[in-house]
Order: sequence, then structure tokens, then C-alpha cells
Amino acid sequence: MARRPTIADLAVEAGVSVATVDRVLNGRHRVREETARRVYEAANAIGYHATSLIRQRLQKDLPEYRLGFVLQKPSQFFYQSFAREIEAAVNEAPGIRGSALIDYAPSQTPTDTVAKLYEVAARCQAVAMAGPDHPTLTAAIQDLRERNIPVFSVFSDFASGVREGYVGTNNRMVGRTAAWLIAKTAKRPGKVAVFVGSHRFHGHEMREIGFRAYFREHAPQFQVLDTLVNLETRQITHEATIDLLQRHPDLSGLYIAGGGMEGAIAALREEGKAGKIIAVVNEKTPESTAGLVEEVLTAVISTPLQPLSRDLVARMVRSIETGAADAPGQTFIPFEICISENV
Repeated sequence: MARRPTIADLAVEAGVSVATVDRVLNGRHRVREETARRVYEAANAIGYHATSLIRQRLQKDLPEYRLGFVLQKPSQFFYQSFAREIEAAVNEAPGIRGSALIDYAPSQTPTDTVAKLYEVAARCQAVAMAGPDHPTLTAAIQDLRERNIPVFSVFSDFASGVREGYVGTNNRMVGRTAAWLIAKTAKRPGKVAVFVGSHRFHGHEMREIGFRAYFREHAPQFQVLDTLVNLETRQITHEATIDLLQRHPDLSGLYIAGGGMEGAIAALREEGKAGKIIAVVNEKTPESTAGLVEEVLTAVISTPLQPLSRDLVARMVRSIETGAADAPGQTFIPFEICISENV
């Protein structure tokens, strides 16, 4: 049986004296927050039995903030992963006692999104949301701003100039990168298709703009077909991809700019087009990882959720403490490119 870590072990791991660890545990004398946090992190690292007590001592005098998050599609692996990273980022945010209220819009319609936004905002001091760009939503965010409840956009921007800030990838750059990958790896020029979830999602629109712009500027020998809307569903994407493959035997590339990639992956497998068509999708999931390994997909452009969540939470906390920004801006998180050799 492994030996249970002692207070002396914890002191060594944290690089402090046993007396300092004792003060953190018992709370009899104040210890600098930086030192107390180092002890807490060391306790986590070695599995010290009183880690939860140290956390309580660390947070006793800290302000308590409730942060709200309105996400999409709770059944999707991507949003499930994001929810876990949000919880971790809020729990580990320095200088506060944070709690996360995570909820999901029942649909992508502006009415449902606004209703859920108000529901969450009524219980929180700041809100971050993934949603469509629509005048109804902009009006609601302006109303909340006037009530001193800042709203952040995440993944896809909306209500520019009204929302507190955007945190996510540079979606125009994502689209250009997808086009570059197809143009540079296709065996021959041909037709290229792009799917978006909805034209109301600013992020999808920016990816499409970047995608088309790259081909127009650097690879005019390819023909980009009319954009297809898949509502981010597997079934629509599957049926539309089958139709594309049958109607365009010279199809050389396919880009899924939003959700629904599972349908495209299945269609490429069924039609025997794996490896013959350059397929690029967004976000690393078990399905996209399998697609890379089987070489059904050429590349996955992935959003790093841990750094995004930490940055987002830090900005939400700052907005609560310092008030609304004079010039709400955008924070771009560098994206990752996954291929079969690095998953």
C-alpha cells in the first residue's frame, strides 16, 4: 500500500516550511495568497488528504462570483468537453470563489436563445454565450448591459459593439486555413464544397468568407460550389454529401465549417471516397479523430478549449470587478491543426 503523504511531504513539494503549511491548514495566521495557492497546488499534485480543507481556507475571504454560460447542443461531444473545461476554469480561477451555471439553448432560434439568456442572466453576474447573430439578441444584450450584466460571445461573434467581448478563434483565418489545406493537398483541381450550420452564425459566415477568398486569390483553378446549409445536423450533412458525390464526380474537396461532420464522414466511407477527396472539418472529437486515423479526413481544425475557457473566465471576472469596457473587442485563441500523424 502506498504511503499516505504527510505534512512534511507537502511542505517539500510546495517549497515552504512545515510551519507555513500548518498556518494554511489551520488559518490561525494570514498567509500570502500566492503562498497558499502554491500549497494547494502541491496538495493536489501529491494527493494530500486535506486538499479540500486547504481550498476552503484559500477561498474564505475571496469574493464570490456566479458566472453563467449558455451553450448549444448538449448531446455533442464538443460542447460536453467545453462544459467540463468551463467548470475547471471557474473552480481554479485565482482571487475568487467562483461557481458556473451552465445551461443550453433549446434551439438555435433567436427567440429561444434570448429566453435562455435572460433566464441565466437573472442568476449570474456575467454571461458567456454561443449563439446566432440576430437583432433580437443584440437588443437583449444591450438591455443586460444597461443592467450591468456583461455578455460575452464565444466561438461565433454577435452583437458587435454591444456585447462585452468575443473569445474564440479567428474564424476568417480558420476558413482560409481550410482552403489552403485543400488546395495544397488535392491530387488535382476540381470542385470544392463548403457547409455552414446557418448564415446567422457569424463564425460560420466568416469561415466561409475566408474559405472563398483564399481560393479566389490563390487557387482559382478550383471551383467553389454554392454554400450548403446543414443546420449542424448529421442527417442533413449525410444526405447532402451523398448528393454532392453523385452529382459532382470531379469533387476534390469538402469543408464542414460548423457541426454535422459525422454525416460527411459516414457518406465518404459509404461511397468509397475515403482518401480520394480532401475533407477538412472543425473540432477534435472521437468521430473526427477516427476519421483522421482511417484517412477519411485530411485535417481537423481544432479549438483549444482549456486556454479558451481560462481566458474567457478571467475576462468575465474582470468585467464584473471593473465594469464594462469602453471599446469591447475580440480575443483570438490560436487554433490547432490535427492530422493523422499527431492525434
